[in-house]
Amino acid sequence: MTDLEILHQCEDEHGPLLVLDDKHMRVLSFGDNDEQSKLLKLEPHIPQHTYLQAMLLVLLFVKPKRVIILGLGGGGLIHALRHFDTGIKVTAVELRLKVIELAKRFFQLPIGKKLTVIHQDAAQFLQEADHKKADVIFADIYGADGVDESQLSEAFIENSASLIKSDGFLVLNCWKEHSKNRALLSLLQKHFCEVRACLTGGGNWVVLAGKTRREISSSGLKTKAHSLSQQLDFTLGRSLTRFDIWE
Repeated sequence: MTDLEILHQCEDEHGPLLVLDDKHMRVLSFGDNDEQSKLLKLEPHIPQHTYLQAMLLVLLFVKPKRVIILGLGGGGLIHALRHFDTGIKVTAVELRLKVIELAKRFFQLPIGKKLTVIHQDAAQFLQEADHKKADVIFADIYGADGVDESQLSEAFIENSASLIKSDGFLVLNCWKEHSKNRALLSLLQKHFCEVRACLTGGGNWVVLAGKTRREISSSGLKTKAHSLSQQLDFTLGRSLTRFDIWE
């Protein structure tokens, strides 16, 4: 990140926020050596982080009409989903008002009727449950120090499950250390029929928890991944090789 120019710098009650830039990339950072979001300016729909690529593996199993994103960042997931299907209704929930402002100002956030951005704590949003059920909930709640542990709590998992349709998915972005968290796996198995996970090259443990079982062979997944890669405009192959049932 040393070659990037500081385009904007500010602070809120949670800490610093920086927008960094070069000719090709734009980065949202919450502190030194922190990279919350990275956007390819000419092709914002192509995720630059492997964890985002892995989170999109859920599209192998469901073509969502409505999704909820907990943790906005620079809006990388929104860009990818919008490229995949412009008809998806997206609700993004973000705790930090400054993050919302920066996403709109510097990260080409695709404002329109299909996108609703809510300034609220994600746990409170889930607890209130004042929203139509979604096909997918993406939980990507991070601060400068890493994953917000609240997104791994029983209340968070249970409230998320209650807002997901009967054939829908919860997608969690965690650290690789959470792959050893048997309590988290048990929690997910309590509310979901099938739990899959992917260890990314960047050290993230991305979890896909589904309300129904999907019987599909490895060859079938590869075929679907090839087709989905063309739709998303990047290859899913690397993520797929690390993707399996979590048990």
